[in-house]
Amino acid sequence: MAFTKLSQQTITSTNNTSSKRSRPLILFLLFLVTFILLLLSTAFFPNPQLVDVIHLQAQSQSHGSIFYSKKVERPPKWLKVILEDRLTRHKTLKVGLINFKHSERSHLKLGGTVSEVVVINVELVSSNITWEKLFPEWIDETNPKGWCPDIPMPDPGEYPRLDVVVARLPCVEEREEIDDNGNRRKAGIRDVHRLQISLATAHLVVESSQEKDVYAVFVAKCEPMLELYRCDDLIWHRGEYWVYKPNVEKLRELVRMPVGSCALAHPHAGNSGSSRQLQANANQLPHELQISARSPREAYVTILHSTEDYVCGAIALAQSILQTNTTKDLILLADHTISHHSILGLKTAGWKIKRIDRIKSPNAKFDAYNKWNYSKLRIWQLIEYDKLIFIDSDFIVLTNIDRFFNYPQLSASPNDKWLFNSGIMLLEPSKCFFDNLMRKRYTFKSYNGGDQGYLNEVLTWWHRLTLKLNFMKFFDKEGGGGDRVVPRDRYTVHFLGTKPWLCYRDYDCNWDRQDYHVFASDDAHAKWWRVYDEMPKDLQKYCGMTRKQDRGVRNRKERAQMANLSDEHWKIELKDPRQYHLVA
Repeated sequence: MAFTKLSQQTITSTNNTSSKRSRPLILFLLFLVTFILLLLSTAFFPNPQLVDVIHLQAQSQSHGSIFYSKKVERPPKWLKVILEDRLTRHKTLKVGLINFKHSERSHLKLGGTVSEVVVINVELVSSNITWEKLFPEWIDETNPKGWCPDIPMPDPGEYPRLDVVVARLPCVEEREEIDDNGNRRKAGIRDVHRLQISLATAHLVVESSQEKDVYAVFVAKCEPMLELYRCDDLIWHRGEYWVYKPNVEKLRELVRMPVGSCALAHPHAGNSGSSRQLQANANQLPHELQISARSPREAYVTILHSTEDYVCGAIALAQSILQTNTTKDLILLADHTISHHSILGLKTAGWKIKRIDRIKSPNAKFDAYNKWNYSKLRIWQLIEYDKLIFIDSDFIVLTNIDRFFNYPQLSASPNDKWLFNSGIMLLEPSKCFFDNLMRKRYTFKSYNGGDQGYLNEVLTWWHRLTLKLNFMKFFDKEGGGGDRVVPRDRYTVHFLGTKPWLCYRDYDCNWDRQDYHVFASDDAHAKWWRVYDEMPKDLQKYCGMTRKQDRGVRNRKERAQMANLSDEHWKIELKDPRQYHLVA
């Protein structure tokens, strides 16, 4: 009995001892199984709200060893995109927030990947400054500085160099403003506040860039300004977040421009495009091609579509450009309506021809003259060039204008109100920009149904070039058109109204219609014919008059005589020899 009791005590004692000895082993096995399960769940069922690494820590306490996991929130997707894109990923970021309320900052979820958050408060632009004041119809071009309203910008010297600049942009439906006539209206895409925040962001990005990439992030329900933030630089977009890695050299070129067309644009001192990118691309080419590849690629471009009536005009344009000793290429886009015979003449004149499919203008009326004018948008597809100067084929160039390639997109001369004239403009080709234009053409309305009205809705922030570059042949009484001569300092002539080659050289046919007298100028007319006279003879034949055109000239001349128009140009006898060699 004693033995039995002793044996039971011994067994109980042994079991208790074994249990005590095995407890650490059991805890270790439990930890090991838990760790393995956690690893498997992370690998096969990743949770986007958790950090990639779950930290397991051991803490010694009097009652034993306790293991626990610590969960840390991942950075938001837009910030993760930046972290993955950076070359120096191990460094934390300095992020600047423009005009974010305290309650809005938490929604950005910056987390522990950001070493410093800098709050940047920009004083909002005065409500008295309207788009009309930033983009007046006319300015005094003799004033080298022009006059532009003061728009508050951040002082970069007050802030550290940032890695990311984040801004919230207003959109079309979010703001109203009062125009110069006291009328309340939706700010729309011509919103001064939106422009201010976009420019403030650009200034901070440029000033923070010192041989490093600086990112621009916009929180907006609508697309940021294409004029400043190129679609080529957009690296991620989802919902209200837009992440850009701007080409800083191009952005620096833009922030040097006046805030609007209230002053003449400034030429860029360096080469167009990114010199570092040009150099990098050149280094990948064979040695014999590297020298030419380091220089920016630039060209003049025009377009012919839907009719051959402008073939002669395009030939004269090419000849006038070549007569100024240009160093640039000449590119002409032609659709299927331009015959092989005409293409031969255009090539002989100096154009490099690229065949295109034309694009219908969604807002043009049936059989309107500008029904296919959206074809001009294809110039943005010429991505083999860094910059282009587009010129309509009813221009001639009087003196070398190659220096205007040192301006940014989009630079042009003014038209009515705050609009630019698309007859001659500086642009930068881009496939994604062309795709953007195609996507918007059914939602953005054109005020005139053509390309000019459409482009003025897509590109509202543009840079003013001198009127001397786009001298429109228009002489009204208010504009002092009594002399009707082209001033000696003009670079081009833009032939509005009846074109010189659709008339006889004896006088400007715009005199034969009272409503066209504003376009009439014998001096401008003579300048076009001087270009014609300097053409090779085998090119002049492409400027022949058809029987239909000849009949139109004579009918208008007879009507002018019957109306006894006071200018009396209808009394001038037609002596142009082309009238005796009409073409089919």
